[in-house]
Amino acid sequence: MRRSTAARTAVAIAAVLLTGACSRSSSPTSAPASVDPSTFALEVGSTDLYVGHPLRVQVGIFQSSQQGGVQLLTSGTVQMRLAPYGGGAGTPIEGSAHYLGAPGTQADTGTPHLSDPGTARGVYELDGTFDRSGVWQATAAFTVDGTPLSLSAVFPVLAKPKLPAPGEPAFHTKNLTMASGVDPAWIDSRAQDGAAVPDPELHRDTIAGAIAAHRATLVLFATPVYCQSQFCGPSVDALAQIAKAGPKDADYIHIEIYKDFATQTVNDAARQWVIRPQTASDPWLFLIGRNGRIADRWGPLFDPAQVLSELRTVAG
Repeated sequence: MRRSTAARTAVAIAAVLLTGACSRSSSPTSAPASVDPSTFALEVGSTDLYVGHPLRVQVGIFQSSQQGGVQLLTSGTVQMRLAPYGGGAGTPIEGSAHYLGAPGTQADTGTPHLSDPGTARGVYELDGTFDRSGVWQATAAFTVDGTPLSLSAVFPVLAKPKLPAPGEPAFHTKNLTMASGVDPAWIDSRAQDGAAVPDPELHRDTIAGAIAAHRATLVLFATPVYCQSQFCGPSVDALAQIAKAGPKDADYIHIEIYKDFATQTVNDAARQWVIRPQTASDPWLFLIGRNGRIADRWGPLFDPAQVLSELRTVAG
């Protein structure tokens, strides 16, 4: 399954950087020897960005060198500007992008700094509404070890979303559950070689059943074992925690992407929701209201507290 360039974030993005595949920005020539601007890069992690609706735009910032390996910029805020590439038509979006860490990793310490991916990994997020489709450019400015740096990367903004979006009716999907009688790895990629499905409570209901029963529902599409961003496993864990704290009359569903990773065969539910020609991305979290319409969506990362707050509002 091919993935769009924008879908590779965090550790996976850093691996791509090692091959020279990522865009890099111009940086100050006066940087001290300890900070080599050419080793830094930025990549837009958000996919399916489109015009006319408030969106969360997430970017990953990282450094890679033969001496220090891969490190990610984490914590604090960075100044971000989203503008049409090459000065084209469209209204720029500017502001302080806040750090959003992967669930279970080190908390925000307040100041941007480089971290080992095993300790902290995440993205910087800026909210805004695009008014024109086309090629846009994200530019982030920040300071590392006293050195100001500026990084840029281009990304597409579509006229209309390709994936299910807020305001649209949700698909009445009959996704796999614990009662489906299939290979457990089709339900959760962690259930391999005889292992049990780690979170069976997230695999008891179908989207179709939840809509028919008029229950608010959180649906997470993620492949914990094969996730390129390494955000999927923590996201599934976060959904399990939300399910424990959230409304008892709501449904909480995790849908595995792959039926067979070796042959790149995906589950029907994943294909219906998040797989499109030439591009696929995960994780994606959808909030479906009691009326069967999509109330919100998050990707690749989400703030569990924000999700829980919106779920309680939608669940009524």
